[in-house]
Amino acid sequence: MTIKPTSLTANREQKQLTVVWDDGHTSLYTFSLLRAGCPCAECRGGHDKMGDTPDAAVFSTDMSDSPATRLRTIVPVGSYAITPVWEDGHDYGIYHWSYLRALCPCEECRKKIKRSRAV
Repeated sequence: MTIKPTSLTANREQKQLTVVWDDGHTSLYTFSLLRAGCPCAECRGGHDKMGDTPDAAVFSTDMSDSPATRLRTIVPVGSYAITPVWEDGHDYGIYHWSYLRALCPCEECRKKIKRSRAV
């Protein structure tokens, strides 16, 4: 079963995206984390480095406030993903629901990802 969001709320003042998932979990993503975790081939360093889970380094990447981390809008991609559009014009990342959930920075989700990588 695929987990899907029931609501997405972008708060430009707080610079964060809130996603409520259909399993009841709420994820809070800073815009900096979303941009650092961009899943596009350009940001990931090529198609061979793309996958369903973000690189662990994105959780310790601190991107300063700039057009690269200022959200212009979010565009839905069918019923399975979103594409953030950033003020610097970058709009290549398609965040599938499974990838977006794997990008959740909360302790509970980080532990689940670590356990699944260890298996």
